[in-house]
Amino acid sequence: MWNNEVVINTVRFVFLVLLQVVLLDHINFLGYINPYLYIFFILVYPLTGNKGLLIIVSFFLGLSIDMFNNSGGIHAAASVFIAWIRPFILKYAFGVGYEYNTIKINTASFSQQMIFILSMVFIHHLVLFSLEIFNTSEILFILKSTLFSGVFTTIVIFCSLYLFGKRS
Repeated sequence: MWNNEVVINTVRFVFLVLLQVVLLDHINFLGYINPYLYIFFILVYPLTGNKGLLIIVSFFLGLSIDMFNNSGGIHAAASVFIAWIRPFILKYAFGVGYEYNTIKINTASFSQQMIFILSMVFIHHLVLFSLEIFNTSEILFILKSTLFSGVFTTIVIFCSLYLFGKRS
């Protein structure tokens, strides 16, 4: 069973990196709106999985995106940050069910899914765009990019969750 989980996560990792760099990075809607679907890997990582390993794998996930985009480590930093903050967001979104590992993200209520996914996406995007622009005089552009790319990413993640998620 553990080997099956490793294979699924490895395939998911490679697929999301390739999808991101080959297709999604070239959307550039209105000049600055891109979906960042690669964070879907961090969102659906098993709750019972090793949290230290998630942080390491998140670093390599972000680093892979950075290598293709020549973006200097901003995706790696944002990915590591949301991997680190994920347990706190899970506890906030799912409450006691998270502590006893009785929840599954794709079978939780819509409001719990929305709180979790929106929190993770907007934190990721805020860190990403803050590091990318790195200028306090551009705070409105950072917030605008975070909002619009975050909404676009959230829609794509929900579509992916409902299309490819297992119902049980």
